[in-house]
Amino acid sequence: MEITTPRVAIQGIRASFHEEAAFKYFGTNIQTVECNSFKQTFEALKNKQADYVVMAIENNIAGSILPNYSLLMSYNFPIVGEVYLPIQLHFLTLPGVKFEDIKTVISHPIALRQCIDFMDEYPHIKVVESNDTAACAKRVRDEQLTDTAAIANSLAANLYELEVKERRIESNKKNFTRFLIFTSHENARKVTSNKASLCFQVSNEVGALAKVLNILAEQEINMSKIQSMPVLGKRNEYNFYVDVEWQQSQQYDTAVRQILSYTKNFNILGEYERYIDDVVNGS
Repeated sequence: MEITTPRVAIQGIRASFHEEAAFKYFGTNIQTVECNSFKQTFEALKNKQADYVVMAIENNIAGSILPNYSLLMSYNFPIVGEVYLPIQLHFLTLPGVKFEDIKTVISHPIALRQCIDFMDEYPHIKVVESNDTAACAKRVRDEQLTDTAAIANSLAANLYELEVKERRIESNKKNFTRFLIFTSHENARKVTSNKASLCFQVSNEVGALAKVLNILAEQEINMSKIQSMPVLGKRNEYNFYVDVEWQQSQQYDTAVRQILSYTKNFNILGEYERYIDDVVNGS
């Protein structure tokens, strides 16, 4: 089914990093569906209030967002793409406010931690955690806070008409987040894929997982990610989430057929095109 202006559900509000990721993947001609939680994004897709979900799954500094792995299994919507977004954070104030007048800075706790080196230079500024970077920028604008700064992205600065007092204050300049793109089964379309996200369990025996990994190696399949999560209510049982990439689809098909003999509850979460740009390449 062709969707001309996709409705994209995100956790957070407009100008959040999730919307920025949606723009990077779909372009700016989208209708953003704001949600208060990651679960609500999937509910919006389930109830046909959205056509797609954009959801963060890992950050190269903070690591995997483990609760989101449970969500994607619970709702079982197919992954149809991925996008990597550089996390660039700026110190934002109302226009004309002087830096020395700032007494408080507000932002998401992860964003604040990523800017700790910058904030250490200003110990007199009180740091206050909030639920969303864009919402903090919006609050500064809406409440006309002349003594408060927000830490957020340039999208938020533009949308909420704030001044960038200090640019790129994140401690690690190679900080990026990987987002997954989901859609409903009826919207999913067949594409020429070279990456897949898999989930499976193996027996609790010596070498059980190694057999699966050896199959991937023999078929020259690159395993770009592996994440384990305990199976709820079962002792010593784990779901393994694995991202694999390939050059020849025949090798991938062969690997999947062979892996089935050594796994249980095998699930292909999605087959899609690997995202490539200078962020992924580490430039």
